[in-house]
Amino acid sequence: MNTQKIGWIGLGNMGIPMAEQLIKADYAVTVYNRSKDKEAVLKEMGASIAETPKDLVAATDVVIVMVTDDVAIEQVFKGDDGLFSAENAGKIIINMSTVSPSISKEMAALCQDKGSIYLDAPVSGSVKQAETGQLVIMVGGDETAFNEVKPILEKMGKMAVRLGEAGVGNVAKLAINSLLALYTQGLAETVVFANQQGIKTEDLLNLINNGAIANVFTKIKGYVIVADNYKPAFALKHIVKDLNLAKAIGLDLPLAKTARNTFEAAAANYGEEDLIAVIKQLKA
Repeated sequence: MNTQKIGWIGLGNMGIPMAEQLIKADYAVTVYNRSKDKEAVLKEMGASIAETPKDLVAATDVVIVMVTDDVAIEQVFKGDDGLFSAENAGKIIINMSTVSPSISKEMAALCQDKGSIYLDAPVSGSVKQAETGQLVIMVGGDETAFNEVKPILEKMGKMAVRLGEAGVGNVAKLAINSLLALYTQGLAETVVFANQQGIKTEDLLNLINNGAIANVFTKIKGYVIVADNYKPAFALKHIVKDLNLAKAIGLDLPLAKTARNTFEAAAANYGEEDLIAVIKQLKA
């Protein structure tokens, strides 16, 4: 068994399969989640359960956080039973959530004050990549700490790269997700336009997927459109959050503005569905 004890906070669509990769790699994993029912599958695999983040950090060496947004990070770190309510000197805390660079810089400074080390390490990839350990992980923070935990990250991803100091990983993720929004809207508009001219979606996708602009994303999301099944691998509401985080740090370019407006309009009706459900907004 690997000697480092890992704590995991946040068991959403991505958190569960990512934590599973660590258990399969023979790490001792302790998990905490606000919705206790989601802990059951990991407990069956051998994970221990912590009642609070405070209990979790006391029992582990490395803590990984994978939650929704800045508000959740504030609660996990600074809540009454949060990570900062316990002694955490010498711990490495890895925040793999897609959050603002500013909150990562704040938490990094607070961790330093408490004798622990913070890394922001958001991921590129969706549920399928999490399930197969094929995520791309972009990291900001201390280089020595990164090198120490890199073997852990590489159990979840095919690539883990340190880009600079705290917050830089979050900047890279927001840049990538901005491109994701452009891809998604571009694919949706292309399908809508072709349908309006009498071309079947399946025929169009067959042409795209065998041409020079073929890519994995178009194949995956094209299948979603054809199947008319918008179960979220990445919920539309989350791309709205990410586009607004990118805007807050300076992304104000023409395509990004258009995508943000489109996805914000779609979120009212389709926010809980997969982000390619934006096609429904474009058809309306």
